[in-house]
Amino acid sequence: MSKLWDDLKKNMKEWSNVAVEKAEEVSKIAVAKTEELTRISKIKIEIHQVQKDLESAYQSLGHWIEEKHPAHAKLALFKDDHFQDLMKRIRDMKDSVAAKEAEIARIREESGLEEAGPQEEPPATPEGEESADSGKED
Repeated sequence: MSKLWDDLKKNMKEWSNVAVEKAEEVSKIAVAKTEELTRISKIKIEIHQVQKDLESAYQSLGHWIEEKHPAHAKLALFKDDHFQDLMKRIRDMKDSVAAKEAEIARIREESGLEEAGPQEEPPATPEGEESADSGKED
């Protein structure tokens, strides 16, 4: 009976050690995934802000063109410095969004945890199309 009891205690210790090791492994994975998601969320917030700035730049450009250039003079605006500045700002913001999206992809690749579940990426709005809520601010 004593041997049975000793074997049971030994097995319980081994099982508890294995359980502790597995718990540590799971917690490390959870911490890594949390760090990854935190970094990605921070970048997504930055992307959202740049996209808002981009939308504002497009609105500013459209307003400026409509107010300052009559229909017959619209071709001359391409040489205008203000127009060129707005277009450069828009290109820079688009480049910034692309760089941030590449950084998100790099973080996901580095972490190696991408297979843990589906990533919640909002569908990109193709150029020239309005998003569902963009017409609500009139």
